[in-house]
Amino acid sequence: MPSKQPEFIIGRHPAVAALKSDQEINKVFIQKDLRSDAIASVIKLARERRLVISMVPKTKLDQMTNNENHQGVALAVAAYKYATIDDLFARATERDEAPFFLILDELADPHNLGSILRTADAAGVHGIIIPRRRSVGLTSVVAKTSTGAIEHVPVARVTNLVQTAKELQARGLWLFGTDMQGTDYRRWDAKGPVALVIGNEGKGISSLLKKTCDEMLTIPMIGHVQSLNASVAASLLIYQGFNSRHPLG
Repeated sequence: MPSKQPEFIIGRHPAVAALKSDQEINKVFIQKDLRSDAIASVIKLARERRLVISMVPKTKLDQMTNNENHQGVALAVAAYKYATIDDLFARATERDEAPFFLILDELADPHNLGSILRTADAAGVHGIIIPRRRSVGLTSVVAKTSTGAIEHVPVARVTNLVQTAKELQARGLWLFGTDMQGTDYRRWDAKGPVALVIGNEGKGISSLLKKTCDEMLTIPMIGHVQSLNASVAASLLIYQGFNSRHPLG
């Protein structure tokens, strides 16, 4: 279930994206004496939806958002709704495409999840699967980092990733994990129904989930640093999937 704690969508672009979507919004907070076209757009959209707009001092916004960079805007929202696995398949069917899912194994950093959501939306990923425990959920920081993509990419939260992975395989998907030892990701052909598994920032993919994968992919590195940020690695792999599914010419 989504978090029951109060959540805020913060930042001008995420706020506009939320106001244009069917996201349930309880109240709009705008910093007093702040004038810009972006702020005017937020106010216009909020009035069109007949939402309560509260003009507050910057200190109030700082307090509500734990001193995040709110850019003078915060939307009090109902907790984000999580999708189901069937919702993800339905999204692929609606687009008349073979499923392309991401499985994130205990990702801990909300900024990484937000960035991955942004890339997933850009590359046409049909949905993301995260575990219920030991993983970042759909928080306000994730929403802001995603710059609105959280409104467009469904996220399913499941109790057991290994069981879910086996269910996906039973439904026709091939699972590709990431590891230091594996096939060069540039050779990955993501045509057909696939799920890409991205591991935890420190530990990588858990051993049981790794054993469930059909094939492991690796990103070759010739520099001194032998690891990449999780969202950067995910972006490279997601776009290799995009390249093979949407080839030039």
